[in-house]
Amino acid sequence: MKAALCKAHGGPDSLVIEDIAEPILQKGQARLAIHACGVNFPDVLMVAGKYQHQPPLPFAPGAEVSGEIIELADDVSNFKVGQHVIALTSSGGMAEQACVAATSMIPVPDTMDYPTAAGFMLTYGTSYHALKQRAQLQPGETVLVLGAAGGVGLAAVELAHLMGATVIAAASSNDKLQLAKKYGAEHLVNYSEENLKESVMALTKGRGVDVIYDPVGGAMFDQCMRCMAWNGRLLVIGFASGEIPKAAVNLPLLKGFSIVGVFWGSFTQRQSAIHLQNTKELLEFFASGKLKPCVMQTFPLEQASQALVTLAERRAKGKVIITIP
Repeated sequence: MKAALCKAHGGPDSLVIEDIAEPILQKGQARLAIHACGVNFPDVLMVAGKYQHQPPLPFAPGAEVSGEIIELADDVSNFKVGQHVIALTSSGGMAEQACVAATSMIPVPDTMDYPTAAGFMLTYGTSYHALKQRAQLQPGETVLVLGAAGGVGLAAVELAHLMGATVIAAASSNDKLQLAKKYGAEHLVNYSEENLKESVMALTKGRGVDVIYDPVGGAMFDQCMRCMAWNGRLLVIGFASGEIPKAAVNLPLLKGFSIVGVFWGSFTQRQSAIHLQNTKELLEFFASGKLKPCVMQTFPLEQASQALVTLAERRAKGKVIITIP
């Protein structure tokens, strides 16, 4: 079978397409014919050798896939061959097949196509957990979303709007902001042209925002800390800028806000019952038409490197997906 392999840590353009042996089915697993794989920023970090959980070389990146079950281990009885599923893996998704734990699989709704399914769980799962459990977002509060047109950012805009918040979208270009507006943002800030803190404080009449969703990090983080409202929650999602910021902790003290870490992957393992309830609610939102996932770009497996480069250079809007016939 074909796979996009990282054989040595390096840039996002370093993947190579090779034929490799099919994975061996283990107890508790299903073999999937993969039809689509979501591309996420942790994939870029893994290829660079900078992620907190590194698979041994060589490996295929890709932590979320959708596909069809083509074989089941003897001890798996709650799925059937031919069923269409979403599966979460730590890596291995950029390949024609994968053997995945049955406990990591979710049946795909009939109305959800493979590319949409492959990009659904990580973005919406992360953003819903961040807003619901970590921020405990309440209707009427104000949410500032950085990187508002990226995969997790756009999901956060959509979910915060759905949860009754006023959403301020911040992004690096006007076309990205217009996409965020379509997904529920009421106010727009172009932080490549405006000072983020000054714009946000003007929009909130000096009060600041209740919740900040920050998947960007870097220099923006300090500005975020300076536009928090009293009792605010600054959500640390990730560091798409490539720079892990340091916090001036006098600001949380003086402004009475919290810095809250969000690690969805660990949450799904440590609090699996709550994760399953979140998943149920998200799929219900999708089925009722309240969520409209945005797949803006697809790449064939042979162009997996180009997909990673698009994400690494922050040119992506919505979700980037690798498709596998």
